[in-house]
Amino acid sequence: MEKNRGTWSSRFGFLMAAVGSAVGLGNLWKFPYLAGENGGGAFVLVYIVLVVLLGFTLMLAEMTIGRRAQSDAYGSYHKIRKGWGFIGALGILAGFLILSYYSVVGGWVIKYIVASFTGTGADKAVYFESFIGAPVEPVIYHLIFMGLTAIIVIRGISGGIEKASKIVMPALFGLLLVVVFRSVTLDGASVGLEYYLRPDFSQITLKVVIAALGQVFFSLSLGMGIMVTYGSYLSSHEDMEKDAFIIPSLDSLVAILAGFAILPAVFAFGFKPTQGPGLMFVTLPAVFDHMPLGSLFSGLFFLLVFFAAISSSISLMEVTVSFGIDQFKWSRKKAVLIFTTLMFLIGIGASLSLGAWKGFQIPWIDGKAYGIFDFLDVTTSYYLLPLGGILCAVFIGFVWGIPAVVQEIKKGSAFRTEKFWTVLIKYVVPVLVFLILLSTTGLLEIILK
Repeated sequence: MEKNRGTWSSRFGFLMAAVGSAVGLGNLWKFPYLAGENGGGAFVLVYIVLVVLLGFTLMLAEMTIGRRAQSDAYGSYHKIRKGWGFIGALGILAGFLILSYYSVVGGWVIKYIVASFTGTGADKAVYFESFIGAPVEPVIYHLIFMGLTAIIVIRGISGGIEKASKIVMPALFGLLLVVVFRSVTLDGASVGLEYYLRPDFSQITLKVVIAALGQVFFSLSLGMGIMVTYGSYLSSHEDMEKDAFIIPSLDSLVAILAGFAILPAVFAFGFKPTQGPGLMFVTLPAVFDHMPLGSLFSGLFFLLVFFAAISSSISLMEVTVSFGIDQFKWSRKKAVLIFTTLMFLIGIGASLSLGAWKGFQIPWIDGKAYGIFDFLDVTTSYYLLPLGGILCAVFIGFVWGIPAVVQEIKKGSAFRTEKFWTVLIKYVVPVLVFLILLSTTGLLEIILK
């Protein structure tokens, strides 16, 4: 089975793949805006503290579960304690649904790499809305993105995911540094730098802490089964404690650098920063239009965004593929083809819900109704992921048990933060993630009123 499943051929390859799974569109289109709106440098400081408290703790927990069981996300929980596989199943379901619509956005990125050189017209908002609302073109780019993801994953762990990550992640860092240098050297960039970094501790409220908490959780791909799956390909000699520090640190570095790449340029040309697709597909193309060699830097930026998107998509795909291999005894090729097809079909619905199917709404437990794209986003981000995070912490602290977990971690190295980590995983992390769940469902706002 070990040979069939595959293993990492090097520690560097594993780290690049794991960082790639964490680095995604949220690092680029959400973190800079959140930092600027919520106290600048003070928010960044809060974010870094929470990365240590939440990111390091849960990441080490998930890797340990995977390495101990040497199975997919469902199989890992089930092997350690029968009847608890549903926690892994939640992560697999979340990853499956996320990639179904994430790949649609990945297709948009490919389109904008092309559009960097062909032009997007004078009205960027109209161009973007007309593109994503079209019935055919976004689906074609969605298919291209899913196809590229499948090609990488079908080649296996060391020959596909690891090899691609060794190329994509250094290239991402390199391109990011180029764009950062160009952005901070523009005339008027200092206004954006001040907006981003000016520490304003008066803005640090519970609401801001919750926002930072949510960004840490979602940015690090926690609760999706990714780190359980990637951990299952690790050898017993791997220093997982050190890895659990390195991966969130590099992910945070990308998020922080993204602020330097985006905000100075946005302010230098008199635009207002936004978050989400509006920043990436409307504001930034307008910024690049005003910049010398704008087409070149636009192309480089969207290539950087593509690298971030594809590195996340291959990890999400691997979670489901690993499940197919381990639980149904499928070949890797069969698992990739089946799950790619299913995700592509769901993604068609997600894409059409932004245009031709906009009138089709799905009622949800929060009393609202959503289109397919938003329904998938809300269901996974607001419910499945936080729930999976809480259950993981409970499983580690109270079901599997700290002594057994510590023993597994110590196979690779001395566990230097054992006491600190134990307190965090048993008591602090469940409370923090529960706050995320309350916040994203709107219950926290009701409680605080």
